[in-house]
Amino acid sequence: MARLLQILTFVFGVVCCLISLAHIALGPGAIPGEIPEAVLANATIDSQDRFYATLFLGFGAALIWCAQDLDARRGAFFALLVIFFLGGLARLLSVAMIGWPLPLFIVLGLIELILPPVFWWVHGRSFDHGRA
Repeated sequence: MARLLQILTFVFGVVCCLISLAHIALGPGAIPGEIPEAVLANATIDSQDRFYATLFLGFGAALIWCAQDLDARRGAFFALLVIFFLGGLARLLSVAMIGWPLPLFIVLGLIELILPPVFWWVHGRSFDHGRA
């Protein structure tokens, strides 16, 4: 199970890096779905999207780094899982305040809420060697 978690964490990190690179290169045009032309042409939205994409690139790189030794880097790994989970909670806040997004983003929100507890549980089953 430890090896599978390592592989999935590495793939997770690579996917995050690829998504972020698409946003850095394309700005809001990288967001799937109908985006009004006014949003695509808005310099503030473009700037924010590309800025946050660089942070997501760092997130993905950190996952790749953690995947190399999930037991020794458990603190960083768990912190990244918490951050990802908080992203899912932020999506729920958006739903409460603005409404439901496109179905793809509902699925992404579910992944953000489900994947961290599952990874945390698998890590515990794989690496807890009698730790309290």
